[in-house]
Amino acid sequence: MERKSFLKSGHTPTLFSAFLYFDVSFMIWVLLGPLSVIIMNDFQMDAAQKANLVALPILGGSILRLVLGLLTDHIGPKKTAQIGMMITLIPLIWGWKFADHLSELYVVALLLGVAGASFAAALPLASRWYPPQYQGLAMGIAGAGNSGTVLTTLFANRIAQYYGDWHIVFAFALIPLVVTFLLFSMFAKDSPSQPAPQQFTDYMRVLKQRDAWLFCMFYSVTFGGFVGMSSYLTIFFNTQYGLDPVKAADFTTICVIAGSFFRPIGGWLADKFGGIRMLIMLYSIVAVMMAFLSSLPSLPVATAFLFIAMMSLGMGNGSVFQLVPQRFQKEIGVMTGIVGSAGGLGGYFLPKILGNIKLATGSFTFGFLVLSGIALLCLLLIAVVQRQWKKTWIGAGGKARVEHV
Repeated sequence: MERKSFLKSGHTPTLFSAFLYFDVSFMIWVLLGPLSVIIMNDFQMDAAQKANLVALPILGGSILRLVLGLLTDHIGPKKTAQIGMMITLIPLIWGWKFADHLSELYVVALLLGVAGASFAAALPLASRWYPPQYQGLAMGIAGAGNSGTVLTTLFANRIAQYYGDWHIVFAFALIPLVVTFLLFSMFAKDSPSQPAPQQFTDYMRVLKQRDAWLFCMFYSVTFGGFVGMSSYLTIFFNTQYGLDPVKAADFTTICVIAGSFFRPIGGWLADKFGGIRMLIMLYSIVAVMMAFLSSLPSLPVATAFLFIAMMSLGMGNGSVFQLVPQRFQKEIGVMTGIVGSAGGLGGYFLPKILGNIKLATGSFTFGFLVLSGIALLCLLLIAVVQRQWKKTWIGAGGKARVEHV
């Protein structure tokens, strides 16, 4: 009965289109993550440079998410998504045909951020079709498009090794992008509840509110942790355990699957039990797993810890965005861009933290301890601020107040 109510409350073709668009965009966004261990055979890079290569697409996505968030509110999420996909053709063609120097590859990496900025259009496209009590599930399903990471970690290095050239992987990525553009153009539809465009200064007013910054912090850890790990784990498995590029990417795939497919479950559970309850539990798990990983255990044990951590981060993504639409109903487009941008920044700094600390100390231990401490900080913050939130805009544990529907 509840499933039927959910399906009737929104627009299923648009929800599927948002998922597909986000899925392919995410696949393209993290392309350099697994490929980096093959690319480094052509360019001599230290630990910090490798981290920088996989972090730059995340930085680009972080910057451009705010731009796409603004466009989403002005021209609608469908047109914004179409523009984003057309621009994404540029770095793919450049990486395929012209990126023969490390400096050029850095530019390609930064431009791949356009694909990462898809977040700011995909989630509002889906969200605006659904009432508050289904926000967590709807945005969780659309956001599960981060499963595109699995396609990259599973196939990118295999394609590169088969053809003996990593450039060709960029060409293969063009195929699903073009197909997605066509399907998206046919089936996606903007919600009739699209809010009227506002002035730039109106959008920026949300940054004067403390809650906007808090959500940025929370999402920079959940989403930033997921995408940062997705991009860096192939390097970690290759460096720490000596796995070849394909095996290192396969182990990354195992961990990424957890974060990708548990995101909608996190959104659904947040609808049921409240986003605050979920986040308190999930930040606790992440903090513990990262502390355990600092001991650099055997490969099977480390993979198990990372699987649990990535699962928790993925569920945390869905939980954060069960709360955001409740707090910022009229500014959901720009808030998706702002919060998503913060998530991208978190993803940018995570590889930098692990890579630079590894270069400085010769070990990943202190890097994982830092990540554990950050998760613990978020746990303490949300435990404190929830008291005020309960008095103003949320129900018990972060559940939606149905009377506002």
